[in-house]
Amino acid sequence: MARDASPTLRALDRLALARVLARQARAAAAPWLHVEVARRMAERLPVIRQTPAVVIDWWAHAGGGQAALAQVYPRARQLRVEPANTAPMRTRDSAPWWSSQRWRRETAAVDDSAVPAAAGQLLWANMMLHAEPDPAALMARWRHALAVDGFLMFSTLGPDTLRGLRELYRDAGWGSAHPPFTDMHDLGDMLVAAGFADPVMDQERLTLTWATAEALLAELRTLGGNADLARHAGLRTPRWRDRLVAALRERAGPDGRIALDFEVVYGHAFNPPTRMQLGGETRVPLDDLRAMVRRGRRPAG
Repeated sequence: MARDASPTLRALDRLALARVLARQARAAAAPWLHVEVARRMAERLPVIRQTPAVVIDWWAHAGGGQAALAQVYPRARQLRVEPANTAPMRTRDSAPWWSSQRWRRETAAVDDSAVPAAAGQLLWANMMLHAEPDPAALMARWRHALAVDGFLMFSTLGPDTLRGLRELYRDAGWGSAHPPFTDMHDLGDMLVAAGFADPVMDQERLTLTWATAEALLAELRTLGGNADLARHAGLRTPRWRDRLVAALRERAGPDGRIALDFEVVYGHAFNPPTRMQLGGETRVPLDDLRAMVRRGRRPAG
């Protein structure tokens, strides 16, 4: 697979990722975990002092945040953005036809490669950054889509996600269980490099439990798929799946339920005005300038 020059590029199989995104686009609703994280992220919105007229909901359908956003900003227009080649499928709206709020939220989806500049005052991206091959490049696109002084808020999965599943795969010699997740400190550095101001990053750990291994695997499938380039080459067999189910059952706790941890990373930042770079300018500290004057020298420039 060809790699571009970005040092932040993640080793994802883009064809496999496209299949995952298409499957999520066809789903009737967003995954439960995404909706729950959207609810928790919406509780952080009071840190924003301004009330946005337009909220850009990045990868809106799978993000599951439309209801939470409408509750906080009932008068804002939601600009729904979807992954390339899936936007035409996102014409449905979560509000019933008789809802008095439907007209405020209903809008055709926009392809994520065609979002206008300065399109909104809040860009919301819930539980999608871990599916992006080049998060740093995406952050630059986010800044382009935000109005000056606009606010970015996002959530994503962190490196402690599915640690138990990784250990199971490692012990069985099955290769990677999923693509690697990006540490929140690295994400903060990417925000700064993209030109965002005052980035704040934090995280929390959620533990989900399932009554059966089959239910666990079914829910993990709604959350995505293994698009890691280092995953097992070729198709898995029914016999292998039986071994996976048996291994998961062995991880059940005393109550018979199987638990896996998810690290949810939250980030927010402002989009400041672009600083003009003036050529041919030399900056000299005041104390140094005074010392030069006393010595009868002029600063070079």
